Formats: sequence, structure tokens, C-alpha cells
Amino acid sequence: MASFLRMPGVSADADTALLESWSVAAGDTVSRGTALATVETDKALVEIEAENDAVVHTLLAEGGSTVAVGDPIAVLSEPGEDPAAAAALVAQLGGAMAGDMPAPEPETPKAPAPAPARRTGERIFSSPLARRLAKEYGLELADIPGTGPAHRITKKDVEAARAGAVRRSTPPEPTPTVTTAEVTRIPHTRLRRTIANRLQASKQTAPHFYLTRELDLGPLLALRAEVNAAAERRVSVNDLLVKAAGLALQQVPEANVSWSDDDLLQYAGSDVAVAVASERGLVTPVIRGVEKLGITAVAAAIADAATRAGDGRLQQHELEGGSLTVSNLGMFGIDDFAAILNPPQSTILAIGTAKPRPWVGESGQLTVATTCRMTASFDHRAIDGALGARYLQALATLIAHPIRLLL
Repeated sequence: MASFLRMPGVSADADTALLESWSVAAGDTVSRGTALATVETDKALVEIEAENDAVVHTLLAEGGSTVAVGDPIAVLSEPGEDPAAAAALVAQLGGAMAGDMPAPEPETPKAPAPAPARRTGERIFSSPLARRLAKEYGLELADIPGTGPAHRITKKDVEAARAGAVRRSTPPEPTPTVTTAEVTRIPHTRLRRTIANRLQASKQTAPHFYLTRELDLGPLLALRAEVNAAAERRVSVNDLLVKAAGLALQQVPEANVSWSDDDLLQYAGSDVAVAVASERGLVTPVIRGVEKLGITAVAAAIADAATRAGDGRLQQHELEGGSLTVSNLGMFGIDDFAAILNPPQSTILAIGTAKPRPWVGESGQLTVATTCRMTASFDHRAIDGALGARYLQALATLIAHPIRLLL
């Protein structure tokens, strides 16, 4: 039976998504599980797969277009089905394309007829995306001429109306009297906008508090040297710290939580996100079940996630879940810092650089040790001060006795 392929809700907090590219063309026959298109979410590229064997009858949106979640982007039919059924679905759209892809222009007339003046109370036809954009720009739909079928208002019409309003409201630029340095305007990417919005929301809604410990990394560094002397895959200090952070959650399960409006969510496994700086921006892929993974397996998982983050190949589900993020700026020589929580997680562990510092040993003697400072940011709604301190104590104990990371 012919059906619409609709833009899926690939990100929980997004009402639109970017159709990055099509993997098929009209007329192609595809099998269940075949990748049909790639959609760009705020942080990842996600493939849309065919749920059943099908024939691609019509593509309704162009690659590179932004489409509202739930809008049709293609018409699919069953193999051997009469194409008329699929054509009827296309006709239901009135020739309007999802993502406001323009319909083919008729050969005559050469120019589209101007939209007639609307009568009071007349119904205004517009796409969902056009309505949303008009609301964002503060424009009235009744004031926007529609160029789509039956004078339907499209995204292109809204953008044109906005551009006209900007031109009318912008006064002529005065002749400059002083020479100023050039300013380069760099448009925000979707990812950069999302990071900004999420961090702002996090600071506004989650009451942060911070606890800091300075820890002697000598035993951990000694263990790393032994592991790297025998293992095929080298492990980093960060790999060991991610493992320790996950095990500490098992020892203090009350801290393995996140806050929601209705419940406090407590997790059985230690799913730890790792902050990765990629060319696309900061992303936090989640390493699942850290408490069950060996050290080299943790190292492999982090390396794989970092590589795919740089290529933009992380899937949306890899960026969701967990209660804790590890953010390490030690490689940049940062002594210590406080990080902003990654919602809805309740903890983020900020790790500074490891370097020789004066240190008082267990017997009270003054010595020099390789230490690093760790600052944990907690969501006070989910974790109070005493619980946060218990978590950091468990982490400190694991780092002081790192052989436990291998057991």
C-alpha cells in the first residue's frame, strides 16, 4: 500500500531536521533496512532506513532542505503496486513539497500570477515550516503573498517577506568618518546554536554546586606504564579516569542518577559520556556499561567515538543517556576548571593537567608528586553536598589503588 515517508523525530527536543542527502532516487526498488536518506540533527547524522521492501515513487524534499518533523519527504509504494495509488498521495499534497521544495514550474505562463488580495476571513494556506518561521520572525501570514499551489505560503515566501521587512527597516548607512578594523561574521552552525541553548538552559534550570579534590596520580601512572608495556592497544590517563569514574558510580549508586520533573532516575549501569572537541563542535558520546569493560576496551570505545565525532558519523542514540560526563582539559595545561552540566545528567567531572606539585604524603612528609585537580559539578536537585563528597571519595580511593580498575 502506498504511503508517505515522513521526517522522523530524530531528536527529542527538535521540531525540524535537516535532510542532508538522499541515498536513493525516484524509481529505485529498496529492501527493508536500506538507507534511504541521511538526516542531520543537532549533534549527529542519522540514516533513515526503509521499514519494508518498497519502491521509491516520489521524493518530496530536496537534499539540504529543513523539514518539519512529521512532514512527508517521500512517497513509497509496495513492489508491484499500481503507481496510481502513490500518485494519488502526491496529489493530496496539492503539489506542495515537504521542506518547501518548489514544484516544477509550468511552461506557460512564463511568470507566476500574482496572488490576489485576500478577503477578510479568507482561509490562508501555508506549510507547517512557513507558519513556524513566520511566528519566529514576527510576521503575519495574512501579509505574506503565497507563491505555492493555490497561493500556499512556503518557506521561500516567508524568507522573502522577512528580507523585505529588514530592507525597509534598515536606514541608509552613513558615510564612515573613521576607519575601523574589519569584522568577520561567522554564521552559527546548528551544532553551535544547540550547544549555546543547552548550556544556557543548564545554568538557568539546574542549580550547580562544585566540589574539588587534588589527587596523587603516581599509582595510576605506574599502572598505565605496566598496561601499555603488555597490551596491544595503548591506554591514556583519560581512559583510566573514565573507567574509575564509572566504577565509582557503582560504589555510590545514589549518585548514578538524573533529575526529571516527575522522578529521580537511578541507573543500574555506568554509562559515562566523554567530552570530545571535534571540528563540528563539542559532542559527548556515551560509553555504555563502563563498569563491565576492560581498560583496553574502554580505550577502544573512546577512540572510536572520537574518530566518528570528527567525521560527523555519531548516531543520535550514542549522544543520549548516562548520568555523568568526563571533561578533560589537562592536555591544554589547564590546572583546574568548573564545567557546566550536560543535561539531563547530574554530574560532570572536570579534570585538569597532571604535573609535579608539592605534596604531603600519608606519613606527613613533604614531597613532590604528580597530581591533578578534579572539580565535579553536581545538580543540587539530584545530589546534595554530602553525596557528592562521597562520590569523589570513592573516585579518589580508586585512583589511589588503581589495581581495582583491573579487577
